[in-house]
Amino acid sequence: MATPEVTTDARVAADVLRSGGLVGLPTETVYGLAALATDTDAVRRVFAVKGRPADHPLIVHLPDVTHAARWADPVPEALAPLAAALWPGPLTVVVRAAAHVPAEVTGGRPTVALRVPAHPLALEVLALLDDGVAAPSANRFGRVSPTCAADVVADLDGDVDLVLDGGPCAVGVESTIVDLTGDVPEVLRTGAVSAAALERIVGGEVRSWSGQGAARAPGMLAAHYAPTARVLVADDVGGAVDLLAGVRPVTGTADAAHGSVRVALLAGTADDLEALAAAVDATAGFEPVALEPVGDADGYAHHLYARLRQADRLGCAVVLAVAPPAAGVGVAVRDRLGRAAAGSAGASS
Repeated sequence: MATPEVTTDARVAADVLRSGGLVGLPTETVYGLAALATDTDAVRRVFAVKGRPADHPLIVHLPDVTHAARWADPVPEALAPLAAALWPGPLTVVVRAAAHVPAEVTGGRPTVALRVPAHPLALEVLALLDDGVAAPSANRFGRVSPTCAADVVADLDGDVDLVLDGGPCAVGVESTIVDLTGDVPEVLRTGAVSAAALERIVGGEVRSWSGQGAARAPGMLAAHYAPTARVLVADDVGGAVDLLAGVRPVTGTADAAHGSVRVALLAGTADDLEALAAAVDATAGFEPVALEPVGDADGYAHHLYARLRQADRLGCAVVLAVAPPAAGVGVAVRDRLGRAAAGSAGASS
């Protein structure tokens, strides 16, 4: 298949979407694999390209909050304050779907997920279309999400018709998803918007998903966002080094025959990386590969997926990560690292 055209022209992207094509669409969170949400053939193609289960719902991206009434029936009261505070932005709401919403978009559920992205090119495309665009992350299902145009080309190549290059994604992890169909809003997936922030906006309780029951929105599967390398996650340097002991039976003597096992080191600070590198270097059979420090929780979110991809490009068998504190977007980073660990190679060995 031919490598897709890469452009910065929103008008070209809108034309491709109108004609039933698929576009790598930049947002502030990650790049999406976009199809016109009312074009069921194009939406089916999104599932086929990603290898995504047909019952796994998609997020519909809207030009502005006024479009929510076209997709939701009813529009919940809680949407107004949330949209006023957070749209455009990294918040997705799950609402009751209007009767005409295609089942291909909802995964056959009675609900639909909606958001208004905070990226100027995405908003320009949506305004030109005056319609909703279904756009899960532009990667193969279960793998690391793309945060730049080159990632989309590398992952999907000829399976996407056009990539709209909007530069690196500002946030770097997927949106917070909150279910507004019950009596109390419920966070189904963590993101840049915390549950505490949501409570302040709605002026009341916001629950977090218990982890029980079927997935009702994207990103709720236990194993997701995974590189080829095995991901190990700890709270501190000591815990990370302890985890490395469990790698040997998985990578084992087969790797030893070809030299040391390459271990990518992921942490916020240079001091943590230096301590990790020294400990790994002192352990026979392992070669430390220190990735550039990611900084605070916001920096960790921004760089996380790029660092996981870098570890694969460098041929690392293991990613050894020191997670950020569980506060703010750090909660989302820890969530993504945990799901990457569950989905990565050797995780169940």
